[in-house]
Amino acid sequence: MKAQSLRGSSKAGYMSSKKTMEINPENSIMEELRKRADADKNDKYVKDLGLLLFYTSLLTSGFSLEEPTTFGNRIHRMLKLGLSIDEDSADTKADPDMP
Repeated sequence: MKAQSLRGSSKAGYMSSKKTMEINPENSIMEELRKRADADKNDKYVKDLGLLLFYTSLLTSGFSLEEPTTFGNRIHRMLKLGLSIDEDSADTKADPDMP
């Protein structure tokens, strides 16, 4: 659809799909995210997890991401968090021989 030529940007709005995300508030993931967000409003990991949930939903629904590098960076931060790797020291130990 993005490759089709349109006369103007006004017609592009008619061809784009509307995004609607339905959230099940009883889902265990949503319950835990809500608890953590209520505990600390400025927790950047809760924000990252919420956005990862949204972006993953977009991808599984067939939509493309406007900024895939942002999505990739969030995935890397979550992997480092899950592996208990300090964010500052993770890149300094990189092996220069690795591709």
